[in-house]
Amino acid sequence: MNTSDGTRKSTLERDPMFFLEQNLKISNFSRKTVKSYLYYNKELLRFANYKSPKEINNQDIKDYLEFLLDSGKSVSTLNLAINAIKYYYKNLLNRKFFAGVDFKRPKREKKLPVVLSKDEIIKMIDVADNIKHKLVIQVLYSSGLRVSELADLKINDINFNRKNIQVFSGKGNKDRITIISQVVLDNIEKYLLEHKPLVYLFESFTAGKKMSVRSFQKIVYQLSQKAGIKKQVSAHSLRHSFATHNLENGVNLRYIQSMLGHARLETTQVYTKVAVNNLNKIEDLL
Repeated sequence: MNTSDGTRKSTLERDPMFFLEQNLKISNFSRKTVKSYLYYNKELLRFANYKSPKEINNQDIKDYLEFLLDSGKSVSTLNLAINAIKYYYKNLLNRKFFAGVDFKRPKREKKLPVVLSKDEIIKMIDVADNIKHKLVIQVLYSSGLRVSELADLKINDINFNRKNIQVFSGKGNKDRITIISQVVLDNIEKYLLEHKPLVYLFESFTAGKKMSVRSFQKIVYQLSQKAGIKKQVSAHSLRHSFATHNLENGVNLRYIQSMLGHARLETTQVYTKVAVNNLNKIEDLL
């Protein structure tokens, strides 16, 4: 594209978000990260009355982050927005206003993960009306998958002989292997004969198309309510329960870290705070 003075516009000037997307893909960021980084950078420009990236300044970014905070966004959302904006303006555009400027990241609330007891998980399985919903709970709990990984789970990713699941392009675009119960594998075989999915283990009404993450979250929440569980249960609670129960059963923390796909051991160590096997050894003072 040529400008009025005959010079050719750069890719950044023609389409700043294409420039960002291209660089994210070249850097091998996951699809989820690419989508998130594009979203928050587009929203920043919209918030700043559609300024160009070259016109965005330090105060525009602070105002946008304050807007997100005032809108009730979570700490993790705010940190994601900071990462997205910092990557674009500092790493790609080399904007000088980032030099020496520290966008204070809000501190995460140090809440313990919601962990279900084995009895509560059994109740959720028992109240499910069909084998598909039962399996959603069973697979999440017995493998420790993230709900997005469950949505992406293909039939061919399940190794029935070795009793494991191959997770491709998990968080951080990493592959890993995790375990799955033989009881659950037996139920999967029955489910496959009954439902005959083509590609994904759990498919939507359209054959070959995966179910949405929101659908899985809804199933877990409804079953927890039906089971009469008073805790704030989410699909991630089953992942927390997988980690905690394995730790209580004496599984090495490093193995749990590997199965969960955590980059840092410190992330996995949070489960030592909710595991009760060692607490039960402490004598009752009364």
